[in-house]
Amino acid sequence: MKTSWTKPNQIERKWYVIDAKDQILGRVATQIAKRLIGKDNVKYVPNLDFGDYVIVLNSKDVKLTRGKEKKKMYYSHSGFPGGFKEIRFDKKLAKDPNSIITLAVKRMLPKNKLGEGMINRLYVYESSEHKHEAQKPEEIKL
Repeated sequence: MKTSWTKPNQIERKWYVIDAKDQILGRVATQIAKRLIGKDNVKYVPNLDFGDYVIVLNSKDVKLTRGKEKKKMYYSHSGFPGGFKEIRFDKKLAKDPNSIITLAVKRMLPKNKLGEGMINRLYVYESSEHKHEAQKPEEIKL
């Protein structure tokens, strides 16, 4: 019996829609990362990018548990002296809610060339409207 190995030209990508309204950030991000990596696919192999396209709606309504809205911090550094910046979750949510989900998912993906391609198939929107109706995405209930 021979082991079948999937070729890059045999990959079929699907489109999914996930509604993040009143969902916990980490739980939503793990489901999104699983779809982007392609681990839910039967023919998954680790050296190929098997992931699907994911559309996330209502990113401004994502939640955290146990009062972490006031405690969770996001850090960045410009590389220059005094270039350290920090911003709290609730302020970042008001300023740019799409970056919260994108950053959470990006940190769950592989840190290599495959991960760079995976994050490009993630589309995050603040509202419940998106411009990908032509792809006929399937809705995922979380």
